[in-house]
Amino acid sequence: MALVGNNQSGEILPCDKKREHIFGPVPSRRLGRSLGVDLVPFKTCTYDCIYCQLGRTTNKTMQRKEWVPIDVVIKQLKEKLNANPDYITLSGSGEPTLFSPLEELIFKIKDITNIPVAVLTNGSLLWLPEVREALKLADLVIPSLDAGSNRIFQYVNRPHSDITFRKMLEGLVKFRNEYKGNYWLEVFILAGVNTPEAEIKKLKTHISTICPDKVQVNTVTRPPAEDFAEPATQKQLEAIAKQLYENAEVIADYSSVHKQQDFLARREDVLALLKRRPCSVEDIAAGLGLHRNEVVKYVEELCSEGKIETAKKSNKLYYKVALRSH
Repeated sequence: MALVGNNQSGEILPCDKKREHIFGPVPSRRLGRSLGVDLVPFKTCTYDCIYCQLGRTTNKTMQRKEWVPIDVVIKQLKEKLNANPDYITLSGSGEPTLFSPLEELIFKIKDITNIPVAVLTNGSLLWLPEVREALKLADLVIPSLDAGSNRIFQYVNRPHSDITFRKMLEGLVKFRNEYKGNYWLEVFILAGVNTPEAEIKKLKTHISTICPDKVQVNTVTRPPAEDFAEPATQKQLEAIAKQLYENAEVIADYSSVHKQQDFLARREDVLALLKRRPCSVEDIAAGLGLHRNEVVKYVEELCSEGKIETAKKSNKLYYKVALRSH
């Protein structure tokens, strides 16, 4: 556990320590025990999605570079391999394809372990040949498509000005034609935004052109970046999944992986901390020595079970124990 202190207001203060680029394993609704690899600084992304659970993008960029030393990432990864993950997942706090030596990193991961490598990407840079080439070594790639039209693309994803709807779509298709691994496409559904029939039909047409191995339909389950990003109902999601693609599924809320003892223990630690006082994600991460992305997973589950709830103070999101859970 990280050493922490308190200031006079009772806020948890983290001590200085090296940045951890490996987090988890965390319980993943899609990947089981997922060992996360965080390759870019917090909220460094090509998009500024209205539904992002990590908040608004603070560094919207298309600059690809070695944001963190690759040898440090590999060293930290080796220290976590004994945690028996189902996947090593390149995701984290921003867009992983902004990490320029991505191909080298995946090669080095495969040189030290047989655990499959998954990449969760927004797919915005797949029109770049060097990005498609870098991802070819991955076992599973899950890009996103949230819009059937440019208007909805701009509204939902708020992309970097150099990324057009046409470029993004062309990248998704070209990668499908070149990539030999598992290609799952995530479609994020927002009530009243991409749920109208006309938009669903456009999405269906694009998906048929892309021809992924699987389509996974998702919606808001965590506090989003914007309050107006509303979740679709389970009934809506199931109906839309049937419309979109033959091999489409609604991402299950939770699975048996969440009941594994180490995940239950961490979740109870989060709950115990919140019983003492309301905390932000950053407070919880500092107080329990967890990565921010790990905390997001646990508060998501606790929120869905009605055990904790959110509150805003000075435009900052806090979590607290729900009154009805006492």
